[in-house]
Amino acid sequence: MNHDAPGYGLWMLVILNSAIFIMFAFSFFKPRTARDWRSFSAFAAFVVALFVEMYGFPLTIYLLSGWLQTRYPGLDILSHNSGHLWSTLLGEKGDPHFGPLHIASYIFLGLGFYLLSSAWSVLYQAQRSGELATAGPYARIRHPQYVAFVMILLGFLLQWPTLLTLVMFPVLVAMYSRLAINEERDMRRQFGAAFDAYAARTPRFFPSWTREARAT
Repeated sequence: MNHDAPGYGLWMLVILNSAIFIMFAFSFFKPRTARDWRSFSAFAAFVVALFVEMYGFPLTIYLLSGWLQTRYPGLDILSHNSGHLWSTLLGEKGDPHFGPLHIASYIFLGLGFYLLSSAWSVLYQAQRSGELATAGPYARIRHPQYVAFVMILLGFLLQWPTLLTLVMFPVLVAMYSRLAINEERDMRRQFGAAFDAYAARTPRFFPSWTREARAT
């Protein structure tokens, strides 16, 4: 097997990509409270774990190397493209960067960052005026920022799955769900009946198209 270019050990790319995505998310999310920092720190840990395996040391490839070489004898496991495991497991041919899952990952990433940005602008204005955030994406779901984080994480998983991030993903989803519930408890204490009315008409995580159809 020939390795025209090193696929791993590129630690500057690990640092650069981690910093770009973390700072990009930070510029949209702007954590302020301890709860915000917990959710953002968990996201940052996921991103670092992802890029360490993507460009640094391929722990998942190393652990699965015996099975991969047996199942796919012609596979160059040290090439960068082999790290796109979904493409390998599904038997896709050609450059995995143009495969359907990779394209889907870009859609999830783009929508996630867009939702994160639009939600923050609404939340920031509401916090400044001491009001409940109910406009923009908050008119559709009660926790668009947590949904945005999950969409971004899912986008990364579709693009480059690793054993560590696959384990982290459901843990982070559960953590964001718990944070959302705790946040609602605080909002109910602060806004009382106004929050109850908002919660009654607005789903927590998934927009209700049926409810919209009835309203129109």
